[in-house]
Amino acid sequence: MIVGGGIGGLTTALSLHAAGLECVVVEAAGPLRPLGVGINLQPHAVRELSELGLDDVLAELGVETSFMTIADRHGNVILALPRGRAAGYRWPQYSIHRGELQMALLAAVEERAGPVRTGVRFEGFEQDGDGVSVTLRQGGRVLRERVDVLVGADGLQSAVRARLHDPAGDPLLWDGIRMWRGVARGEPILDGATVLAGGSNATSKFVTYHISVREPRLINWVAEVKVAEPGAVPEADWSRAGSLDDVAVHFADWKYPLADIPALLTATERILEYPMVDRNPLPHWGEGRVTLLGDAAHPMYPVGSNGGSQAVLDARVLARCLATDGDPARALAAYEEERRPPTSALVLAHRALPIEQTIRLVTERAPGGFCDIADVLTEQELAGMAAAQRRISDADVRALNTRESWSVR
Repeated sequence: MIVGGGIGGLTTALSLHAAGLECVVVEAAGPLRPLGVGINLQPHAVRELSELGLDDVLAELGVETSFMTIADRHGNVILALPRGRAAGYRWPQYSIHRGELQMALLAAVEERAGPVRTGVRFEGFEQDGDGVSVTLRQGGRVLRERVDVLVGADGLQSAVRARLHDPAGDPLLWDGIRMWRGVARGEPILDGATVLAGGSNATSKFVTYHISVREPRLINWVAEVKVAEPGAVPEADWSRAGSLDDVAVHFADWKYPLADIPALLTATERILEYPMVDRNPLPHWGEGRVTLLGDAAHPMYPVGSNGGSQAVLDARVLARCLATDGDPARALAAYEEERRPPTSALVLAHRALPIEQTIRLVTERAPGGFCDIADVLTEQELAGMAAAQRRISDADVRALNTRESWSVR
């Protein structure tokens, strides 16, 4: 049983089905709809989704990303890193609407593995050596079901994680950055396929990228503003409505020729607001026949465009381990042993905001902007900045291109 019908949970269902294992997905929300904003799928995730037969779907929905470009608040380009196939990978990077990706995954799951059970809330579990007894609630009914394995793919505020780990010792940690996000139609930004990040997380930052082949003018934007000191917070509501005035004031004095920020903000029908949060890496994710996956296991700051991609990798490794080991508990232990170290390292790397030190140098040396970045940063400083960004977003090109498939037939 998979708890959670997001990207990680649905990819897990597809991966298990492809490996010949039956599963059921339960989702607390009602009928799933294409909600949310944009995300990026890195080549390592695109490879896995392609092996599940979704390469044509991704190409029809997402924009093949050309560059990750970093600029100052004046719109002067500091660094432009080629992405996806332009960087040597066999697979592209895609910028895509999260809701459309989720609907594509949902359609594939329901076609291949059966319907997702929506409106079903997880409440608890008990396990023994032979299986897991899961307690669910659907409307006013309490359901008790027996499964071989329970996977918590229920996001940042995972109910499964809360049953496995004491919430008092596992708080949400806020870095003091407030995020506003939205989707709007606007004029093309650069080549229409670039992830553009302007400004700094130390003060204010504005990220834009196009997310639809079908609607080329559709742009995802993210505003990140430092508003408080770091600390624990009790919750993070991803559906909280944000105010146009609250976000616009932080960019009112920007002269930013790369994108019309006021026009994007004004054209946004629904602005979302939430804190940039994560959790400390866990010493273990699950126990016995119960485990975690995706944001439930390793929530990380969205500064490396890698959170959703890591959930896809989790799903594929989990399915491979379960399909190649007849002992479910041992298979889950092997899955955690493979996936927990690299994702824990990513959580900490994202938390360090690794390119901020270099951006701070640019701000100090050229507070009014610059014409040529070579007049501001040395080659070594630029190379260090590029390496820092790659550490939180990239896989090794040669290793990804040449390793054996994780598919199990």
